[in-house]
Amino acid sequence: MTATLYIVGTGPGDPDLITVKAVKTAAVCPVIVSPCGSENGRSTALSILSGATSLAGKEIVQLHFPMKKIHSGREPEPDVLVAWRHAAQTVLDFLDDGKSVCFPTLGDPAIYSTGYYLYETLCGIRPDTKTVFIPGVPAMSSCSAALATPICLGDEMVAIVPATFSDERLLEVLQRFDTIVLMKVHRVLPRLTVLLEQCGLIEQAVLVERAGTGTEEIHGRLDRIVGQPHYYSTIIVRKQPITARVLVN
Repeated sequence: MTATLYIVGTGPGDPDLITVKAVKTAAVCPVIVSPCGSENGRSTALSILSGATSLAGKEIVQLHFPMKKIHSGREPEPDVLVAWRHAAQTVLDFLDDGKSVCFPTLGDPAIYSTGYYLYETLCGIRPDTKTVFIPGVPAMSSCSAALATPICLGDEMVAIVPATFSDERLLEVLQRFDTIVLMKVHRVLPRLTVLLEQCGLIEQAVLVERAGTGTEEIHGRLDRIVGQPHYYSTIIVRKQPITARVLVN
């Protein structure tokens, strides 16, 4: 059997939200290579995975992936490229030894995931590397469940965007779409609050911290949040009448 890289979505945080297929996949992989946002930190995706299944006896490697902006169509900063290439070579070394590798990534691999950067780097080095993607529950779905409100219904249009967009691009999105899911909001909340007020959408915006975990928090008034929210925070702006307002007022 050909050694394979499995890029596995671990869901938003609750180990019970990991798919059965993700657990089965991790079970058959002798190696876990997991991304870390800081050089001496612990991988959140790895923590979630270990809460869902035993990793005893597996070789576990945690690799630092710099948490920097990645712009579509532009080459990333040199240290980011170095980290991606190091991760890709680490995976290839295991595959060449005949060992399949599980690469856990938060949420779903298709949505702002480190896993795809690894995959694209691998393809650049060795295009025929066998890679399988295992989808996971995205953070926005967990937020929607926590709020008991849909992301979209009928003919509504949805935008999923990083909150680090420029003011001009964010205003365009806020004005055009029926529901807007804002990711990566923790560092730019004051700026987002101003933009939402300008658009008259501050009352339709709800922030969820640590969705799908035991410490989940819901904030219905963004202008009353004191301090910087947790790194794992998402804002859902829903213009249509069905909202989470009754849950947070």
